[in-house]
Amino acid sequence: MNRSQRPHLHVAALSHAGKAGKNNEDRYTVSSYLNEAEKPVVFAIIADGIGGHRAGEVAAELAVNYIIQNVSESNGRKPLEIMESAIHAASQAIASRSASKTDQHGMGSTCACVWVEGYKLYTAYVGDSRIYLIRDGKIQRLTVDHTWVQEAIEKGIILPEQARDHPNVHVIRRHLGSVELPQVDFRLLLSNEDDREKALKNQGTTLRAGDILLMCSDGLTDLVWDDEILRVLTTRSGLKSAAEDLVAQANERGGHDNITVILLAVPKEGIAIPQKKKSIFEQLFGE
Repeated sequence: MNRSQRPHLHVAALSHAGKAGKNNEDRYTVSSYLNEAEKPVVFAIIADGIGGHRAGEVAAELAVNYIIQNVSESNGRKPLEIMESAIHAASQAIASRSASKTDQHGMGSTCACVWVEGYKLYTAYVGDSRIYLIRDGKIQRLTVDHTWVQEAIEKGIILPEQARDHPNVHVIRRHLGSVELPQVDFRLLLSNEDDREKALKNQGTTLRAGDILLMCSDGLTDLVWDDEILRVLTTRSGLKSAAEDLVAQANERGGHDNITVILLAVPKEGIAIPQKKKSIFEQLFGE
């Protein structure tokens, strides 16, 4: 695909190390392209590194670099296949580096990828970094965490309200850098009632004018609840200020982990978002 100078979506992103004195082991990038059919494409990735002694940030850096390289060099024809191949290549690179460096042994990374071609949405993810859709004043998590607590909820071992304070809350079941290639998850939940088959068929769903996509690491969602995220995204004056406010809220509540936020917004057709101080909700929906 050919790089383009300006994305066709509105974009804001922010990453912060948090308040716990940790290195920032989150990495992200947002790139824009024109594919072979001259359709605009925005590709965004967020990666949250796993491993001490700076190994986590190495893993996240490898994840982002390998994935974006594979996407950039692709023909852009089959987004899901391209993302799966790119994620597997990144996972192999991390595993190889981990095996060859004693101080980086066992490192890994999550990843969440968004591919928007025109206004068609495709997602791919491994781990517990999340993707949300904000539409019509509601928030919907599109992804499923690959964690012990998520599996426990699904099996009825614990209740959802017990998950946040559970001692296994950060035990990840799937990540890049494992010996075996990770299963890339293509479920895209437009409704909490969607089963696996329906969630997979949602790939390529058409985004609407005013939709906002939020990508984030667990440093945000551990401390800021979904309804609070929605409140920020429907009341702040712009994407940049919304991203800043989300990161600030997580830090105010302890900021015990790295916090990364990417926001992608679909503008009204043919209408630029006004610069006057209206809420995002007012700007995008005209209310």
